[in-house]
Amino acid sequence: MKFGNISSDIEKALAGLGYKEATEVQREVVPLVLQERDVVVKAQTGSGKTASFAIPICELVEWGENKPQALVLEPTRELAAQVKADFTNIGRFKRIKATAIFGKSPFAKQKLELKQKSHVVVGTPGRTLDHIEKGTLSLEKVRYLVIDEADEMLNMGFIEQVEAIIQALPKNRVTMLFSATLPTDIAVLSEKYMKTPQHVEITATGLTTADISHEKVIVKEDAKMLALRNTLIVQNPDSAIIFCRTQERVDDAYTQLRRMGYPAEKIHGGLTQEDRFGVMNDFKRGQFRFLVATDVAARGIDIENISLVVNYDVPLEKESYVHRTGRTGRAGRSGKAITFVTPNEDRFIAEIEAYIGFEIPQVDLPSEAIVAARKPAFDEKMDEAPVVKKDKSAALSKDIMKLYFNGGKKKKLRAVDFVGTIAKLDGVSADDIGIITIEDNVSFVEILNGKGTLVLKAMQETTVKGKKLKVSKARR
Repeated sequence: MKFGNISSDIEKALAGLGYKEATEVQREVVPLVLQERDVVVKAQTGSGKTASFAIPICELVEWGENKPQALVLEPTRELAAQVKADFTNIGRFKRIKATAIFGKSPFAKQKLELKQKSHVVVGTPGRTLDHIEKGTLSLEKVRYLVIDEADEMLNMGFIEQVEAIIQALPKNRVTMLFSATLPTDIAVLSEKYMKTPQHVEITATGLTTADISHEKVIVKEDAKMLALRNTLIVQNPDSAIIFCRTQERVDDAYTQLRRMGYPAEKIHGGLTQEDRFGVMNDFKRGQFRFLVATDVAARGIDIENISLVVNYDVPLEKESYVHRTGRTGRAGRSGKAITFVTPNEDRFIAEIEAYIGFEIPQVDLPSEAIVAARKPAFDEKMDEAPVVKKDKSAALSKDIMKLYFNGGKKKKLRAVDFVGTIAKLDGVSADDIGIITIEDNVSFVEILNGKGTLVLKAMQETTVKGKKLKVSKARR
């Protein structure tokens, strides 16, 4: 997977993450960012755009600089957490430290993390602005700004906050704007704050990917649950998301699916952040088959094997249709999107069809005979134990040991002190040292390439900057 001038550290991480071939958006965008050009990118979800900005940013940031050099803005907490993980994985062997900041998570804990070395900060607009206004996020060294999912920021009312953040940043920077659609307000934003940006449009398949087949079914409101049950039996997907309009609708559909004995979980804005992350991680790993969700989850779910999306309720915003259905048909796989339309929702569907540029074919609900014929295969799959998938970063992580040292900033220790000491050990080089986190009284150092036990043993007898430190395998 060659992008031209990419270091072996980044290449090695990409190989470990299973990247085999660059997607179209990556082929177009990575070289432009490496040349430090501003870019406006119109690309649909699932096109691989996160890597298209994470790869060149990881390449361009200077490891020795302690203050943030890149700021990435995301519309949701799930996306901020996911994009932080992507940066950590892609920058693993360059020791790139990424920090996520978002609401409903302790401000004080984030403040502490921002005091440590952070190359990349990924945040939601509100919490990012909070940190800027309180002086806890240093902006003076920020050279790269990414405004991701810009149309969603607009829909969620974040554009004023985004503008306030942009105005606080150094003028001399590279700005990247990514959006599935480019409404007027987003175009104005790019004209106002970007320097002759290169426009990249991944247009091959319009607003929705060619790998998704779309269907609509006319269903009375009180018959929706039966329609959902029959649809799931007939389609028999390994993994499906069922989208509802409100939290209450999610709760209701989820409860009914569980009563029928279906392996389902739910996600919406009313759950705690910890629960939301827990559900998402379990879904990614294949612990259950059916996720019932509000639109909050339409962004921030990057799972390759979702073969079915059911719009249990028609989305009220036409853009939401693109974001919901974009959860399937990812990474070149095929998928299906089925929308339940009640008899009085013609207007909403007509708006969606005008927006996506084609009429969604109308089909009948499956007959009782078809449902009965497909039920045995569905039941058989229901009886199978879930095949739990490994996280895509597991291959990268398996040879990593995190070490704990009982000294940090208060002992005047810096990351370079640990690198200098550990790289001199017999059988160890700087390439075997991963992300280093220096806190006030403790430090954590990742040791790569299966060298953890060797380093742990050697450091029992070795000083760092003349100081003898206790060292052990870290619990976290």
